[in-house]
Amino acid sequence: MEFREGELVIFLDHQERSYMQRLHPQGKLQTHRGYIAHAEVIGREPGTALVTSKGKELFALRPTLVDFTMNMPRKSGIIYPKDTAYILLWADVGPGSKVIAGGVGSGALLLALARQIGPSGFVWGYDVRQDMLDFAAKNLRDFLGEAENVSLVLGDVYEHIPERQVDGVILDVPEPWQAVEPAATALRPGGVVVAYVPTIRQAESFTGALRSSNRFGVVETVELLVRDWHIRNRSVRPNHRMVGHTGFLTVARRIVRPDGQAPPETQGPNLDRDPENGNSA
Repeated sequence: MEFREGELVIFLDHQERSYMQRLHPQGKLQTHRGYIAHAEVIGREPGTALVTSKGKELFALRPTLVDFTMNMPRKSGIIYPKDTAYILLWADVGPGSKVIAGGVGSGALLLALARQIGPSGFVWGYDVRQDMLDFAAKNLRDFLGEAENVSLVLGDVYEHIPERQVDGVILDVPEPWQAVEPAATALRPGGVVVAYVPTIRQAESFTGALRSSNRFGVVETVELLVRDWHIRNRSVRPNHRMVGHTGFLTVARRIVRPDGQAPPETQGPNLDRDPENGNSA
């Protein structure tokens, strides 16, 4: 389908630089490599190669979710796509899922959740700052339009999460250990909690709270690193820059123990996942 006025478009050059704009009949992309009038894009197919006023080639495409996330306005750090992908799979987020997102920020993770759960799912996005909720809402509208499967809530997940029997709780907050009990109460048995934190000491504190709550097991913490490769003719090597540390992800499952049964620390083998073979230790 051809580009229409008012659509988002991303221009990509041969050096993988990107420029995202919304098309307007009088609009213009200005770069150091020349300009392209939006009128040249409207009515063209996505993927069209265009030439700037200085003779440089750019490709006009509809932005993917990754494109939008990496180019969207932001007022805070974001959860990067490499971490978002892990969260979606390990939290088992799919069509129809009911998910709590604690800490909305600029809305990067919220965008991925809203699209992944589909119209039959629902995500509640909590933040203690109304300005962040408003900012995230605008980013949601810019990419997804009116997302009826999302509710943005001014509230503190450290204190209370009123929803019940949700499939996942995803925490992007400074002290996720304070949300362990509210998350446990909100989750269905077998549901997943995930916390994203920038430092290993935060991950350690969260893990300790999970293990001592008697309501979580199968605890795992990972750090994800991505290394791109430069492949040009006979030049084949890792890129000089790589996506290194962004944060640590800790994942656990909501469990139910018989009344009076002790947590695993006091009764023998624990319920953490063995990273060597993927099984419970």
